[in-house]
Amino acid sequence: MIIMIVQINLEDKMNEIEGKHCSPIDVTKVNDQVVRLGYINGEFHWHKHSKYDELFYILKGKLLIQLKEQPDISLSEGQITVIPKGVEHCPKSIEPTYVLLFEPFNLITIGD
Repeated sequence: MIIMIVQINLEDKMNEIEGKHCSPIDVTKVNDQVVRLGYINGEFHWHKHSKYDELFYILKGKLLIQLKEQPDISLSEGQITVIPKGVEHCPKSIEPTYVLLFEPFNLITIGD
């Protein structure tokens, strides 16, 4: 059996979602995880994920992740952070930003 291995061009994916604020698309699946690409231009909303951690990787732009009861996290291109499960957060772009989200496939991006 031959398994097709696909090459994904992230520039093409960025063009696909350009201007679609906080409407991430699935880029690929890896085991029980999914890599999602999101475009943020402004503020998302306060939310948390009770069961799963969420990894943010800044592909292009700058993002401020506002946190309750602890200092905010400022991320630039090439930087990564993990928001642990249960931590209330609110992503807010400093400029139009493309972010890769690494999360369990069944995680609801908008929060619980």
